[in-house]
Amino acid sequence: MEILKCEGIRKMYGTGENQVIALDGIDLSVEKGEFVAIVGASGSGKSTLLHILGSVDKPNAGRVIVGGMDISGLSRTKAAVFRRRKVGLIYQFYNLIPTLTIRKNILMPLLLDKRQPNQEYFDQVVNTLGIADRLEALPGQLSGGQQQRAAIARALIYRPALILADEPTGNLDQKNSREIIDMLKLSNRNLEQTIVLITHDERIALKADRIITIEDGRIVRDEKRR
Repeated sequence: MEILKCEGIRKMYGTGENQVIALDGIDLSVEKGEFVAIVGASGSGKSTLLHILGSVDKPNAGRVIVGGMDISGLSRTKAAVFRRRKVGLIYQFYNLIPTLTIRKNILMPLLLDKRQPNQEYFDQVVNTLGIADRLEALPGQLSGGQQQRAAIARALIYRPALILADEPTGNLDQKNSREIIDMLKLSNRNLEQTIVLITHDERIALKADRIITIEDGRIVRDEKRR
């Protein structure tokens, strides 16, 4: 079942001679349960694409459909609600609230909607990510790898249609990077999450089921590995 579809996505910055075309007619389809890596050199447009897929930014032309909903023209308020409920965003900077416990950081998307967590699912997520014993700690008391695991748990807690990860291992050493990618693969398999991951690291990309290469704002290669 198709969970994500892009049709003719274009994104430009600036005007006239200073105009930069970041995305130049992106067509893309992702099936539910896929683990997709998007690779490309710096400036290729991969992060811009991820921000548009997550409704953080808007395209100048084209449509983005997530779970059957066209998100391309959402207002800022509706886009924020959409991200909280339908998309889990993971960045290389963990964006945890330093004064809240790890438990509250993870539950924040639900707390904002005044919803109670499903305790069984919460336990499954934190146990899968190996942070069940760190829930009452503050972010500053955790290692970088543990903080990234907490950020992944927060992204998963609403059971979003789509997980978008932008260089999630960019701040981690090789050991922690490998563990974080293994955790994402585990959530993809055990929690049936659809994941689109941006990376410049070929070793990480090779962990995905499908690798999409972007150059100069265009998809130049789309390879299914399994």
